[in-house]
Amino acid sequence: MKDDTSHEQDALDFVSLSPPVWRASTVVFKTLEDFVSRKSRLPDGFTYGTTGTPTQRQLESRIAALDSAQHCVVTPSGQAAICMVLLATVRSGDHLLMTESAYGPAKTFALQHLTALGVDVELYEPRVGKNIESLFRENTRLVWLESPGSVTMELQDIPAIVEAAASRKITTAIDNTWASALGMKPLELGVNISVQACTKYLGGHSDVLMGSISTRDADLYRAIRQLQAVMGQAVSAEDCFLISRGMDTLSVRLRHQVDSTNQIAKFLQGHPLVKKVLLPSLNTSPDRLIWERDFSGSGSLFSVELTTAPLSAYTAMFGEFRHFAIGASWGGVHSIAAFYPKEEISARRYRPCDGPLVRLSIGLENANDLIEELDTALQAFEKAIPS
Repeated sequence: MKDDTSHEQDALDFVSLSPPVWRASTVVFKTLEDFVSRKSRLPDGFTYGTTGTPTQRQLESRIAALDSAQHCVVTPSGQAAICMVLLATVRSGDHLLMTESAYGPAKTFALQHLTALGVDVELYEPRVGKNIESLFRENTRLVWLESPGSVTMELQDIPAIVEAAASRKITTAIDNTWASALGMKPLELGVNISVQACTKYLGGHSDVLMGSISTRDADLYRAIRQLQAVMGQAVSAEDCFLISRGMDTLSVRLRHQVDSTNQIAKFLQGHPLVKKVLLPSLNTSPDRLIWERDFSGSGSLFSVELTTAPLSAYTAMFGEFRHFAIGASWGGVHSIAAFYPKEEISARRYRPCDGPLVRLSIGLENANDLIEELDTALQAFEKAIPS
């Protein structure tokens, strides 16, 4: 029988194609001196389960490399990543500029919770470009971008905004979930912080929640890691394993999804019931030139504005969906449809349309099957419009 030492050697000799899953709440130390000085291990080392295990660090390194970053922190969700960046970069008395087309919960957190903490939050027009400098104040600390915008899909002139902010030493952060780092690398455009909801493309299978925060700035990284630790924003090792596994097929999945998205968007463009297809990569998009300049690829999410019709017509349309699931998330292997009523869209001060909007996330199903289903659904939509 082998002794314990030989078992340890067997473990050291074990090699797998899958990343090891290290679970831990307590981290132990070899000496009292190591324990007393444990906080000096951060931001990269290990002190307690909330600051991560080698499984988290391996995933963070992988995402950082994908984002062309030096540092990354993973969080329990994309929204958690957004909130962490906001809390780490602004405080009472500061001025925050946030694009009005930002993810809804991000705006809610800023307008309700940051304002309660004494932060002055101002929503700006997504296509403001270099004119954003007219909105700067002495206490402006952060410009929050999202390109394309949530649901309404406007692109922002990222280089122009970044140049204006950098000249005033104002930090910039962006939600880059739509394109992922395969389609756009914000840090290479000068943005200080890039956030992704790994829940979407990186996980890819609609079964795990996670967010990531990437940066090249060591000071920002230390501040975010410290906040992640004190807020207890721990990510499970198993979830890190799922995201890492999803990343193995990311480029293959996204290539297929984008090809299908382009086919479906072009079909919808030519449909008589469709007023607008909101997808930046289309030749008809008002942001096409910005997309060509800043993006190396597209995403599989877009919105559609249909001809004027009552809610009952949309109910009939969604009732025909079989391949399309009805839900709020996106980016996975299954196609998803969501509905945003006119009241929600028209409540925005800056908007490219009045709505309502149907948002489609294209999965891995056959594109022709999805087109056929949309055609049938639009027939039901038309029949439900009062004559």
